[in-house]
Amino acid sequence: MTRIITHFAIVLVCFFLLSLQTMSQSVEITYGCNQTSTTFNNSSAYRSNLETVLSTLRDRSSLGSYANTTAGLSPNTVYGMFLCRGDINRASCSNCVRSATSNVDETCNSDKGNFIFYDECIVRYSNFSFFTLFEDGPAFGRFSMLSSSEYPEIFNQTLSGILNELILRASSSSSSPIPYFVEDQEHVTQLESSYDLKAIVQCSPDLDPRNCTLCLRRAVQYLSGCCGQARVTSANILFPKCLLNYNISALQRSRGVING
Repeated sequence: MTRIITHFAIVLVCFFLLSLQTMSQSVEITYGCNQTSTTFNNSSAYRSNLETVLSTLRDRSSLGSYANTTAGLSPNTVYGMFLCRGDINRASCSNCVRSATSNVDETCNSDKGNFIFYDECIVRYSNFSFFTLFEDGPAFGRFSMLSSSEYPEIFNQTLSGILNELILRASSSSSSPIPYFVEDQEHVTQLESSYDLKAIVQCSPDLDPRNCTLCLRRAVQYLSGCCGQARVTSANILFPKCLLNYNISALQRSRGVING
């Protein structure tokens, strides 16, 4: 069973899900438009500055997993950023950002604020500076789960403990080659089952360690509130400044295999 859940902690409109053909793979994406922002027309200075921002993000996407940029003077300043998952290579990051920047301003037309969530990257622009800010919304989550299972409380407690440990590691890794990024793979044995867990936690490098921790803990809370007592065997949770992704495979118990 797969469930897609969205939560908006700020006012957003024109939300929808699409399936986009990118690099021979179908990629789930979410767009959002900022209802509180003002609009612009195609001949305005804001449009020109937006094109500069999107072009700069495309250029910088081949150099690393994160970049932010600013163009123009007030009241037509445009702020933009991208964040790629730390486990993909630079070519994949560049492909994702290029796809996102080619589509991101088409979804909301003349709104001055916009974001787009891809599986492998996040792209955003706005008419206000959001750099260094912790934001607990909007959020996007996609989950696969078992509708019923034995000892779900033990499973969920163990998973939460592992994720919280990874959060501590991520928030203390700001000086790593990929800041605030931790990838982990391990075999987990519990009272009633065992499984292989691959997990990723990551924050935007413009956050400080405290806000990185807050963002990722919100992602874990989002996970905890999504699915009741079900075993969530895979999750992809995206916030504007952090992400959490994990997948469980080879889930077994003593009397057979639990198909997740």
